[in-house]
Amino acid sequence: MEKRKIGILFSGGPAPAANSVISSLTLSFLNEGFSVIGFIRGFEYLERFDPRDPMSLLRDYHYRELSAEVTKIRHSSGVYLKTSRANPGRNIKSAEDLKDERKAKPLLNIIEALKFLKIEALFTIGGDDTLKTANYLRLLGFPVIHIPKTIDNDYYGIAWTFGYWSAVDIYRRLLLNLRADAEATDAYFIVEIMGRKSGWLTYAAGIAGEAVLMLSGEDFEGEEFNIDDVAEKIVDVILQREREHKLYGVVCVAEGLAEKLPRELRPKKRDRHGNIIYGAAEIGRVLAERVALKYQDRTGKKKKVVGRQIGYETRSAPPISFDIVLGSMLGYGGYILFKRGQFGHMVSVTDNFDIKGIPFEELIDPQTLLTKVRLVNKGSDFYNLKEALSYKPFE
Repeated sequence: MEKRKIGILFSGGPAPAANSVISSLTLSFLNEGFSVIGFIRGFEYLERFDPRDPMSLLRDYHYRELSAEVTKIRHSSGVYLKTSRANPGRNIKSAEDLKDERKAKPLLNIIEALKFLKIEALFTIGGDDTLKTANYLRLLGFPVIHIPKTIDNDYYGIAWTFGYWSAVDIYRRLLLNLRADAEATDAYFIVEIMGRKSGWLTYAAGIAGEAVLMLSGEDFEGEEFNIDDVAEKIVDVILQREREHKLYGVVCVAEGLAEKLPRELRPKKRDRHGNIIYGAAEIGRVLAERVALKYQDRTGKKKKVVGRQIGYETRSAPPISFDIVLGSMLGYGGYILFKRGQFGHMVSVTDNFDIKGIPFEELIDPQTLLTKVRLVNKGSDFYNLKEALSYKPFE
């Protein structure tokens, strides 16, 4: 008798402990006698599947049958199945669009490929775009279970996402290196930290790396912030520290602040899948240049202020033990939700790592089909900790 089959894919940017999820999920099903199909490079090949073209879905090129070999990958860096930012739901703006075969074609191709391989359920591991795609597939009638992934930690429905604390740890080490360099050279570094929409990563990295200031979108009201005002306030901090004979420091800023730059400075560059490339705005460099100019205007002296981006260094770092255990739990959780018949759910865990499923309806706005984002709320204890440990919190 032919084995039952499930499919797994990883989509979006890498994250530490990705392989812990893949390993645990795979082994849980192998132990139950299932065949596990791992799709290579996320949705990239699936969305282009053509049943008339036998070359569009090749074993060992576009997908592979996973074995107990995945036991060895739990601690490894990178993504065993590889990944891409292919976004098959890019043309879907409302539930009505799912009825438009032209707009939904990449999604329909995915379902056709899964049925062609006789896969009865798909497990998606990824961020908000991947969750949206998983929801579209659910609405089109295919059984999907989603496992949340983002080092930004801004996922609604789960307290900590795998890879987040590993990324914080890498940032800590790099920021402390820059801090030592700044102290040795009487300089300042303004470091751009990953985090498209929230300050979870910027704040934790800055706290662990002894930054003098940490800034993210949560610190500013409205859709735009005045970069010159921010530069002036950073100079205020520099001058106050100089009065205390501290001639150095590190400031952390979230990359997502690029969305709130004046319109002419906002990122416009996109990748081949249509996603905005936040790093192209180089907000750390832009802000560093403004700070250096403001400092010179106010003092008549030059100050070394250097902008730096740190991002890719954290995404495929070796995972710390917490993330290995969390990732393994979430992978196992995918199997548990399957056994419970909780399709159309995201895997989450309680404080004690007990598994729970969160319905997609609680994570996605039913009208816009956009995912909810979990910000660091002003007034929350974590936000207040960031403020307390900043050298001079903004008023």
